[in-house]
Amino acid sequence: PMEAEAEARLLLQEARESIEAARSYRRELQQRLWGLHQARKQIRESATLTRDVLEQHFSDLKGTLKKLLDERLMSLLQEVDAIEQESIKPLDECQKLIEHGVSTADDLLQEGESAVHGDVGQQNEKLCSFTKKALHIQLDSLPEVPSLVDVPCLSAQLDDCLLTILKNQIFRHGTVASRPPVQLEEFVEKPGGILVRWCKVDDDFIPQDYRLQYRKSTASHFEDVYVGSETEFIVLHIDPNVDYQFRVCARGDGRQEWSPWSIPQIGHTTLVPHEWTTGLEGYSLSSRRNIALRNDSQSCGVLYSKAPTYFCGQTLTFRQVLAAIETVGQPDRRDSLGVCVEQQNGYDSLQRDKAVCISTNGAVFVNGKEMTNQLPAVTSGSTVTFDMEVVQLGPSSHEGGNFKLRVTISSNNREVVFDWVLDQCCVSLYFGCSFSHPGWKVLVF
Repeated sequence: PMEAEAEARLLLQEARESIEAARSYRRELQQRLWGLHQARKQIRESATLTRDVLEQHFSDLKGTLKKLLDERLMSLLQEVDAIEQESIKPLDECQKLIEHGVSTADDLLQEGESAVHGDVGQQNEKLCSFTKKALHIQLDSLPEVPSLVDVPCLSAQLDDCLLTILKNQIFRHGTVASRPPVQLEEFVEKPGGILVRWCKVDDDFIPQDYRLQYRKSTASHFEDVYVGSETEFIVLHIDPNVDYQFRVCARGDGRQEWSPWSIPQIGHTTLVPHEWTTGLEGYSLSSRRNIALRNDSQSCGVLYSKAPTYFCGQTLTFRQVLAAIETVGQPDRRDSLGVCVEQQNGYDSLQRDKAVCISTNGAVFVNGKEMTNQLPAVTSGSTVTFDMEVVQLGPSSHEGGNFKLRVTISSNNREVVFDWVLDQCCVSLYFGCSFSHPGWKVLVF
């Protein structure tokens, strides 16, 4: 009976597992059905929209073409009217002259016949008067009537090549693309930001510029966040754990118009933004607390991050910002930009134990000791980046360090790489800066 009971339990267990597997399988299949439904919906909706766009465009084109042809016809008809009127005018004047001559000749004929056939008594006098009049009128002067060769004969020259050109242009006008030429490729979480990467998917398309837009998933309008030739961009001022929609398009080489938008995709970051600590007398902060300006205050000390928000495996970036009215501060060998295990007050620089930093003159310090390798000096517009990865997590050695980080500091296209040995495990670190002179302004991201 014990064996039977165990077997029954085993069968029941197997049955339960099969039911759970079937549930999971059904769930997976339903998700795939939903995916298929979305794909079909995208094809149908984009096809409907494309049809509407094409019909509207060609309808507008027909209207514009008809208007242009009507305007051209009107202009040509007006030209015909003008030539006709201008050419008829001298003929009208000639006609008036001839009609006047005819009526004068009629009068003269009547008078002549009356003189010839009239009564004899007055005949001599009448004949004399008629002859004088006839001489006066110059019966041999005739106005000149232009020959048909010399008067206009209007016609219209209509070149058939316009139709050929139009036909060629119309048959090439417009294209239908099954996919946008660029698509979003990857989202990388950054503190208070997202690194967005995109790529072109149409081999024949030669992009000149890209345009990236984003919006909070709850917002109705997209806004431009980047326009340029790069294929990646860090979008800052992103609230953690909030979904944002992104889309990208491109402009072809030598073209004015932008391509269709990529399929919108959702990105987010779980990493809180880097912020400087508020309240330190020597520094003024921006509203988002990611920019620190060394002010005129005499007080000195290290400005630390609000929290240990730098995690190994990330890139920490300091950018020296030049404000419109300030000149960049004077360098001092005690200045520092860097990363440390903990906030330690009472120091005027990060050139100390449990910290790595770069001075504004380019010197690199590890646990307070200066390295022989130097980087270029930090100037206006300089960008300094710190990258760290864990290379050893082991038992304490006789040297005391059991936690080793591989550190890369880059500045102005040069870098130094070294191992930073610590006596405790650190996954998240503070960052900090110190400047002796006013005017330094540092953005951190």
